[in-house]
Amino acid sequence: MSTARERILAATEELLASKDALAISTRAICDRAKVGMPEIYRQFGDKQGLLTAVACIGFERFLANKRRNPMTDDPVADLRTAWDSHVAFALDNPHLYRLMFTPAPDSQPPAVEEARALLLSALERCRAAGRLRTPLELAGQSILTANVGVCLMALSFPGLYGDPGISRSVRDAVIGAVTGDEREDTRITDGIVLAQTLVGTLTGTAPVGSDAIARLSQALRGPASPRDE
Repeated sequence: MSTARERILAATEELLASKDALAISTRAICDRAKVGMPEIYRQFGDKQGLLTAVACIGFERFLANKRRNPMTDDPVADLRTAWDSHVAFALDNPHLYRLMFTPAPDSQPPAVEEARALLLSALERCRAAGRLRTPLELAGQSILTANVGVCLMALSFPGLYGDPGISRSVRDAVIGAVTGDEREDTRITDGIVLAQTLVGTLTGTAPVGSDAIARLSQALRGPASPRDE
């Protein structure tokens, strides 16, 4: 028989399948878990404590998926596979993903460090193969920031940023930049524009002026055909 804590966590996860964490009331959680309101406070301290616990469960699933990614003899290709599995998890679990990667300042799930460690381990393989041209830590920060940025923008503005080609473009641009494995593909420069604009918009670390918007629009449209020139 499940405990009250298990029922509360399961109820919150079920509600997150269809709505954002901010839209879920403690009353709805209690009704679904068949517990009284005080039980949430006994078990988790407050609603934020509950949401942090659910985010930790989400990270457990996220990391389990990461560990199942195949490891081949091409570490750079494996980075691309890991990027794509990250995006797939976000699209399959939109509200849970947003909870995981937009935590309250004092409620950051410790499992994010394990996600970082897994990425650095994959980058160590690239370095051992002579295929890493930026410092390890910077490479990890660049890839994870861009990967999360692409996912959050796709979830928040699917009409503008939901096209799978955008993710592939940014993926190839960022991974190519840190590994020196740029492909002969006109999407690379556009992908860098997308990555910079997405991350700047999300973090507020860089203004998005008219020039950036124009370049982003051009990147989304793709190269002009001969008839347009």
